[in-house]
Amino acid sequence: MLEADKVFAGSIPENYDRHMVPLIFEAYAAEAAQRAASFSPLAILETAAGTGAVTRALAPKLSPGASYIVTDLNQPMLDYAAFRQGPDSRITWRQADALKLPFEDAAFDLICCQFGAMFFPDRSAAYREAKRMLKPGGHFLFSVWDRIEENIFADDVTNALARIFPHDPPRFLARTPHGYHDKDLIRSDLEAAGFSDVTIDTRAEQSRASSPRVPAIAYCQGTVLRNEIEAREAGRLESATDYAEAAIADRHGSGEIAAKIQAHIIVAVA
Repeated sequence: MLEADKVFAGSIPENYDRHMVPLIFEAYAAEAAQRAASFSPLAILETAAGTGAVTRALAPKLSPGASYIVTDLNQPMLDYAAFRQGPDSRITWRQADALKLPFEDAAFDLICCQFGAMFFPDRSAAYREAKRMLKPGGHFLFSVWDRIEENIFADDVTNALARIFPHDPPRFLARTPHGYHDKDLIRSDLEAAGFSDVTIDTRAEQSRASSPRVPAIAYCQGTVLRNEIEAREAGRLESATDYAEAAIADRHGSGEIAAKIQAHIIVAVA
């Protein structure tokens, strides 16, 4: 992962939430919320919360006496999440780095992190921090995307951009969001950090959109892929988005479209 892969700023948070969240995150957020609530946690920490897809799904399922701290490394993403969530006295919003969390040891019953671990520059350090934060027997619930070939629209966009920029193809999606999918490696990393009873479920869903324009904008303008496109040629963002849209339309049609997405859902016990 490159350092620039962590920077979600400018118009990215709004485009991310408007387009990317319904396209690929909402179904997995509902799954995460259901699993998290099944543990009946009273002290919850969410890391890498992004624009709050899991927060919005989980908060209604928590008890009135729960304490829910929601964090992200990127303040613009966290600000947008708080804006979307609305007032809730149980929720505290805090900018924080998952590799160096500003909380006491054994403070939480549950830590959840949806599609954030792929962005951690040192996952071992992040997992050790999660282990330190959890009470004995507490749960670490997180998800990562499977390889890009199992996530069709992301693969379509990546391949389309490689045709536009053949000498320096933008590889953000393959490199980072879809770059940490080896289940044996994930299990080994967690066990090395002190976790036990690691379970990894692979779950396929359908990514649905009203038109090919939606995933083209979502990936090209709602992720850090936008920065990669603009770095290669100034003023090319719109034409690159148009090209990605055409590539998706060629494969899936010009009306409502759907394609496979796939992720790993991991639960580990502290």
